Amino acid sequence: MRAAGRLPPGQSLTLKWPVLHVGSVPVFAPRTWDFRVFGLVEEQLRLSWEELSNLPQSDVFADMHCVNGWSRFDSHWGGLLATELMKRVKLRPGARYVMVHGENNYTANLPISDFLRPTTILALRHGGEPLSPEHGYPLRLVVPNLYAYKSVKWVRGIELLDRESPGLWEFNGYHIYGDPFKEQRSSS
Repeated sequence: MRAAGRLPPGQSLTLKWPVLHVGSVPVFAPRTWDFRVFGLVEEQLRLSWEELSNLPQSDVFADMHCVNGWSRFDSHWGGLLATELMKRVKLRPGARYVMVHGENNYTANLPISDFLRPTTILALRHGGEPLSPEHGYPLRLVVPNLYAYKSVKWVRGIELLDRESPGLWEFNGYHIYGDPFKEQRSSS
């Protein structure tokens, strides 16, 4: 797989799906849960769980690479493509970055160009089944071209920004971009 260009340097293939996260697994309350798109948009978008889960759904097969050194190939994700979500908002001039907000005050940043890739998905399912709570149920962002610390679990909002701003792991020394094929693990 390394010769085929799918296994980044410094990574080992796994068939498991390790569970790594900050804080406790939040309890999902569908009646009060909401999702927001805010910041540099003409009008903020707020969706209930019912509204979000009734938006058009897609499937993506993508590899996942963890900064801790494991890679998992051909994960099957189902949910809302980021491009589909963004059809519902009008960006203001200057919107160049996305700050993803999750439960437990978790944040991760990425350029809007990565957020709008055709494989970036707000996943509700993995392997045809609802996500498990440990893996981000009810909603997890999956950004296959970046290390998994950018694939935020328990997503509650997307903020559009005009400048790059560090999220939780970036603020604590992880690389601001996180390309696994360039081994961008730390900021040093």
